[in-house]
Amino acid sequence: MGHPIERHDATGRLARAVCHGDLLFLSGLTADDLDQNTRGQTRQILQKIDHYLALGGSDRTRLLAAQIWLRDISHFDEMNAEWDAWVDRRNPPARATVEARLAGERYLVEIMVTAARG
Repeated sequence: MGHPIERHDATGRLARAVCHGDLLFLSGLTADDLDQNTRGQTRQILQKIDHYLALGGSDRTRLLAAQIWLRDISHFDEMNAEWDAWVDRRNPPARATVEARLAGERYLVEIMVTAARG
């Protein structure tokens, strides 16, 4: 029947992390403290990503792809300051960053990643 599918923190609408075989897919993650600026929200999201990567048997050195949505693309450098301090510079993922209307006015950043496991 193939590899089992593992779902973590499933809500009925989505799972925060889905593992299948050697791959780990994270949902788009947002900050919990929406009073933070772009840097603060990015920092919180990257901490969440670390948590879900570990939960799925991976880490930031095994990132394959990242999609980043910014409410305001003029905050690109602020987001990148946090990203650059966090990402493994020897093993960066393929990445896209775009400006988008997010779920609410206070959401400034959303990040979704795919990683290899094992």
